[in-house]
Amino acid sequence: QVQLVESGGGLVQPGGSLRLSCAASGTIFKINAMGWYRQAPGKQRELVAGIRTGGSTNYADPVKGRFTISRDNAKNTVYLQMNSLKPEDTAVYYCNAEVISTWFLEGDYWGQGTQVTVSS
Repeated sequence: QVQLVESGGGLVQPGGSLRLSCAASGTIFKINAMGWYRQAPGKQRELVAGIRTGGSTNYADPVKGRFTISRDNAKNTVYLQMNSLKPEDTAVYYCNAEVISTWFLEGDYWGQGTQVTVSS
């Protein structure tokens, strides 16, 4: 079993910053990729940013230049630094990890989600 636990969401004013964290634990042999997705009310879940083991990253166009994804491989943790937040960034943010377990089985895991609200 693999668990992803997110933290760091909350209420912030437009232009403010938040830092999300997601720690993976359990029967992990290796994590290939980690990422952040978000889902706003009435909308589909969308990729925000992703990062692979080697450090290569990708970002959705709306967050480029404002958000930064990073990871600590030793801690199996991924972070999302969100700056210059806008009301349209309001959503539930989900952590995702592509994990190879200690039984060498590949799986796709999700966190429980953390609410980010950008409002004055």
